[in-house]
Amino acid sequence: MTRLDDFDLIAFDADDTLWQSEDSFNRAELAFFELVRPHCPVGVDVEEALRAVERADLPVSGYGVKAFTISMVRAAMSASNRSVPVEVLEQLVEIGQHMLTEPVRVLNHVPQVLAAVGAEKRIVMITKGDLVHQTRKVTTSGLEHHFSDIEILLEKDPVTYAKIFRRLGVETDRVLMVGNSVKSDILPVLALGGHAVHIPYHTTWELERVDEHDEEFAELASISELPGWLGI
Repeated sequence: MTRLDDFDLIAFDADDTLWQSEDSFNRAELAFFELVRPHCPVGVDVEEALRAVERADLPVSGYGVKAFTISMVRAAMSASNRSVPVEVLEQLVEIGQHMLTEPVRVLNHVPQVLAAVGAEKRIVMITKGDLVHQTRKVTTSGLEHHFSDIEILLEKDPVTYAKIFRRLGVETDRVLMVGNSVKSDILPVLALGGHAVHIPYHTTWELERVDEHDEEFAELASISELPGWLGI
């Protein structure tokens, strides 16, 4: 008996599990700091100002590039006491626009792993973010055909996962979630009695980091290790 026999459904996160995402946000943040810092009073922590606005905006704007762009503009105005030039605000909007149209960069080994796992078990994609942008990434990634279902969520929490698994007709203890975020991909599924495999990405958004938890779960260095871990 292999681990594969323990599951009826294997769910994959998308951003930074199947394709690059956070790298683009990191580049945008560096550009934000360069553009905005010269217009802020001495002693203002521009990075923390952006984080504070992002935290405040999450319940209103949600996740994704559009929400991030709004946060950048709001943070630029607040950190500079509204002295930031309109030209800088225009550049921040252009950065967001560019992020929305960037090509999808599928991570190494992903197509082969999805083909191998999908040949043995039903697989689905569960991601969160802006519906329009995430849909564009799904359809242009070349990976859509691997999945029986694709879910794009406003938030990943136990309640939302439970609704999805019920709709998909699977018992939670027969689900394996694969993703890079301990906060969004691992802990909520474990809380429901499901299973999870963590595949860390080299960078994690500050608001997705979890410093302490009591849960134990599998962790793989690369998604390429997943078929072997499952026993395929």
